[in-house]
Amino acid sequence: MKPIIKIALLNAALTTLYITAIATFLFYAPTFFGPERSDTVLVPIVMLSLFVFSAAITGALIFGRPALWYIDGKKKEAVSLLAHTLGIFFIITLIAICLLYISA
Repeated sequence: MKPIIKIALLNAALTTLYITAIATFLFYAPTFFGPERSDTVLVPIVMLSLFVFSAAITGALIFGRPALWYIDGKKKEAVSLLAHTLGIFFIITLIAICLLYISA
C-alpha cells in the first residue's frame, strides 16, 4: 500500500473515531448531567466550545498534513493526500448511512 493511502486511511479513521466519541458523548449527555441542567447558559457555551474545538481537530486531521506538504512545495502529493483522505472518509460516511438505513 502506498504511503499516501496509509496516511489518508489513518486520517479518515481518526476523524471517524473522534466523531464517534463526540456523538456518543452527546447521545449520553442527558443521562450524565440530567434534564434539570438544560436551562442554564452553560449549555450553549459548552456546545459552541465543543463545535469550535471539533472544527479545529477535524480540520487538522483532514487538512493539516496536506497544507504543510503544499507549503513545502509538495503540491502534487498534498492534493493526492487530500483527495484520498476525503474519498476514504466519504466511503466511511456512506457505510454509516447504509447502516442507519438498514437498522431503521
